[in-house]
Amino acid sequence: MAHLNDLFLEAGTLMLTGMIFVFGFLGLLIIFINLVLTKLAVKFPDAAIQAKPVRANQKKQKDVSGIPPNVVAAISSAVTQYRKQHNNSK
Repeated sequence: MAHLNDLFLEAGTLMLTGMIFVFGFLGLLIIFINLVLTKLAVKFPDAAIQAKPVRANQKKQKDVSGIPPNVVAAISSAVTQYRKQHNNSK
């Protein structure tokens, strides 16, 4: 049993050492990349984005949110005729 405890202790130590190594490596990698990018940003700056000019005579868009009145009238008429036909047949 003591041998098994030693193995678990060694496994935990290796795991913790590996996690610390990976964390340190990734931290150094991030710092290195940021340093390189700052030097490159000074040497190769981004191009300025030009804004599009706003037109003064923009066309008004057609209101497509509602149903046209003639369609509403046709549907209402059809419903009224349907109700009249089916109420009389009862």
